Amino acid sequence: SRYYREVLPGEIVKISRHDVQTLDVVRRPEGDPSAFCIFEYVYFARPDSIFEGQMVYSVRRRCGQQLAIEAPVEADLVSTVPESATPAALGYAQKCGLPYVEVLCKNRYVGRTFIQPNMRLRQLGVAKKFGVLSDNFKGKRVVIIDDSIVRGNTISPIIKLLRESGAKEVHIRVASPPIRFPCYMGINIPTKEELIANRPEFHDLANYIGADSVVYLSVEGLVSSVQESIKARQDNPKTHKSFIGKLGHCTACLTGDYPVELEW
Repeated sequence: SRYYREVLPGEIVKISRHDVQTLDVVRRPEGDPSAFCIFEYVYFARPDSIFEGQMVYSVRRRCGQQLAIEAPVEADLVSTVPESATPAALGYAQKCGLPYVEVLCKNRYVGRTFIQPNMRLRQLGVAKKFGVLSDNFKGKRVVIIDDSIVRGNTISPIIKLLRESGAKEVHIRVASPPIRFPCYMGINIPTKEELIANRPEFHDLANYIGADSVVYLSVEGLVSSVQESIKARQDNPKTHKSFIGKLGHCTACLTGDYPVELEW
């Protein structure tokens, strides 16, 4: 019978015809906790991926529920920009007791917007990329859940599109904290100057992107959403504690607190 599990951080595994053996687990120096990239959960990973014994989809839904606790709003419906933030939007809607309704549909014949060579083309791309399901939200107050706002230029034309198609109010809720710092661990994050969270516009972000309000999930809210079920398993005597190790996630891009000392 085949048995799949994650390779632990620092684990050296030998796979043969007969079995899978752990040769060693190299711990971090000074016994520091591991530093698994928290943005894998927020954005990069496929929703059906399993990390640390939990499904990414479930973590994203919990982030949405936590966001509803931290940033509720008077509204008629909850939606998302298809489709990476759907689990978070469903979690938010469920926690708020509001219906989850589709307001945009994806045009499958158009290329990806983020690889367009300049800003004008990127924004034009948005209008072609989505169809508007205006019957679903005309005259209504809409909450749009996004998984992250990095530069702030993709969401603006979407808000404009919704308003022009009859949305009464458009509130943005972001299921992750603002990215403020560069990643030196191998993830290609835009420069500090490009990040909307470091720009003067961030102080009045709602006005800048044309929304009625914008609220991000707190760092504490994200960490608790990610760690909740891992901690529950650690407290359960039936689980193998040796397979969980010391709990730790890298939040450097959000907090500037890097898991290793940077040497320049």
